[in-house]
Amino acid sequence: MIPWLGRDDPFPPLASALQHPSGLLAAGADLSPERLLAAYRQGIFPWYAAGEPILWWSPDPRMVLIPHELKVSRSLAKTLRKRSHEIRFDSDFEAVMQGCALRGADHATAAASEAGTWITADMRAAYQRLHELGYAHSVETWIDGNLAGGLYGVAIGRMFYGESMFTRVRDASKMAMVHLVRHLQRQGCGMIDCQMHTSHLASLGARAIPRSEFSLKLRELVNYSITPMKWDAPGADNDEAQGC
Repeated sequence: MIPWLGRDDPFPPLASALQHPSGLLAAGADLSPERLLAAYRQGIFPWYAAGEPILWWSPDPRMVLIPHELKVSRSLAKTLRKRSHEIRFDSDFEAVMQGCALRGADHATAAASEAGTWITADMRAAYQRLHELGYAHSVETWIDGNLAGGLYGVAIGRMFYGESMFTRVRDASKMAMVHLVRHLQRQGCGMIDCQMHTSHLASLGARAIPRSEFSLKLRELVNYSITPMKWDAPGADNDEAQGC
């Protein structure tokens, strides 16, 4: 059994999460910015299908990408060098979420096995609020003036939590991921949360670590006093202002 959370109830200890399904911790509460930020700070994220209650997860092990461990294959490096493309940050967050919901080609969350079913209207509205507050961000690959792929996630302190990716053109989401990692390296980010294993992310250097190790690293990385802001804002490359 898992606890049902009221509006003001705290999350239970991560150790109480179920083993089957892996990491299911609690249900209920809401998707307010305060609740979502509290969840991410503890290594918890929401994932549920339309018609279900909000479900909260903290899987063990946890898939992560350490920025300096990024792997770029020869073919991807060639694509990055030769393909005419433009990478934008936070220029159309809503379109990226819609792309992830509609296409769901390269999900960061392995649990989302049915393309896009978990990115409900309520989820899109909740993350749009986080985007407006400067916490949720999109990285977008544009080709010939069209959004070809991208990803979105949440930045707190020196942590980035990847949520979902999509692609309409081969390697478009991977190109966005490479540029994201390079951006995060410049800002001193220590870890990217990929939630669960996918071959797509493993090919880029992501690996699984125990939840206990993830939580320990997380506590250090989220505790930076950094002003959240949109990544396309003036001064957004200033690591003192923004961090991740």
